[in-house]
Amino acid sequence: MASSSLQRLLLLPDPPSPPRAAASPAAATSSSSSPRRAGGGEAPGGINPQEKVKLEKEPIGLFMEGGIRELAATPMAEIDASKLSKDDVDLRLKWLGLFHRRKHQYGRFMMRLKLPNGVTTSEQTRYLASVVEGYDNDGCADVTTRQNWQIRGVQLPDVPAIMDGLAAVGLTSLQSGMDNVRNPVGNPLAGIDPHEIVDTRPYTNLLSAFITGNFKGNPAVTNLPRKWNVCVVGSHDLYEHPHINDLAYMPAMKNGKFGFNLLVGGFFSPKRCAEAVPLDAWVPGEDVVPCAKRSSRPTETSATGESAEDSNDVADRRTWNRSIQGLPRLHPQKQPGLSFVGLHIPVGRLQASDMFELARLADQYSSGELRLTVEQNIIIPNVKDTQVEALLKEPLLEKFSPYPSLLMKSLVACTGNQFCGQAIIETKARALKVTEEVEKLVSVPRTVRMHWTGCPNSCGQVQVADIGFMGA
Repeated sequence: MASSSLQRLLLLPDPPSPPRAAASPAAATSSSSSPRRAGGGEAPGGINPQEKVKLEKEPIGLFMEGGIRELAATPMAEIDASKLSKDDVDLRLKWLGLFHRRKHQYGRFMMRLKLPNGVTTSEQTRYLASVVEGYDNDGCADVTTRQNWQIRGVQLPDVPAIMDGLAAVGLTSLQSGMDNVRNPVGNPLAGIDPHEIVDTRPYTNLLSAFITGNFKGNPAVTNLPRKWNVCVVGSHDLYEHPHINDLAYMPAMKNGKFGFNLLVGGFFSPKRCAEAVPLDAWVPGEDVVPCAKRSSRPTETSATGESAEDSNDVADRRTWNRSIQGLPRLHPQKQPGLSFVGLHIPVGRLQASDMFELARLADQYSSGELRLTVEQNIIIPNVKDTQVEALLKEPLLEKFSPYPSLLMKSLVACTGNQFCGQAIIETKARALKVTEEVEKLVSVPRTVRMHWTGCPNSCGQVQVADIGFMGA
């Protein structure tokens, strides 16, 4: 890339504000009240194909009724010969967190977990690493922009055993994709943050338990629109990015009682982006789950509780983005004598060997725990101050540095077309290459948030970046 092009890249103006139309009060009606199609409205001649698939067969039933075991024992050629079983593999399995990569990796699946608050253990990480390792070059893992794990290369015959293994270490992949609530996000420093207002872990755990029916499946929330996002905010740092969630719980006191103010309606879509707005409603802490139960979104392209009142453009929230410097580096915890060490994971991509090493470091230097962040990084908490120096000398930290450059530290990239059939461009390798080239040419005085997304669905959240790249 030419030098002049790279220099112009850093001088791009803010994008114009997207057009907004006031939402009707009817936006609070059920998502299943009328036929829908991507892009909004009724499909010509009635309901759209994906809705028909759901009506033909309840997707979560593949897990709740044991159908996944029979499906896993069926050869792919036989599956493809039947519309019902092909729909199971290509669509309904997404309710179980399994995404068939028919276009790019036929017969291979991405598995997305449920990991409330991004908290995971060394045992869980080691198990996921063993799954990824079994698929050699086809296997890898990603940290997502919702504090979550995605593992790649999974083959259908292995799924029942993998799901049994997940349950054995306290994990599940249930209801992590399609028309379900996505991973509940919280403060990655919950319980250790010197400046936290509330420990978000109990609330995100309750939300996740409700969403998945305590790992048994919950059909009551399987028919929401795509990408229904919820978060619980733990501090003024807004690590959770509440303004881009459908429902955000903001800690607040009322008459001496602790609870949450609600933000609603934040979302990204190919046609419109909106920042969550205050609902002017307060709920006590014990009502977090009942409140979530009443939240729904009317169509697959408009946000839950989307307000008729307009709000400032997402771009106007750049100030809070700039105040969030990410979490690499070494920081003291609120517990005396302990620190947390934030590791920069370039664009969130890890191999099995990396995960095994992270699990070892968590056991050797921490409390056997790791924290994932929405910036696709990983935190090792509860490190004794006397052990910090030894941890910083570990070879893995040469790859996953606690001290990344100002451009690298906030670099985010979605999956891209290496694996995702929706993506128009390759993102992760390209994001790293462009950033490396920019660093050769310019020096920046502060963190610059660069986000890459492979398509207008904006899984890479380019709308809240200083510089965003979108496949088109």
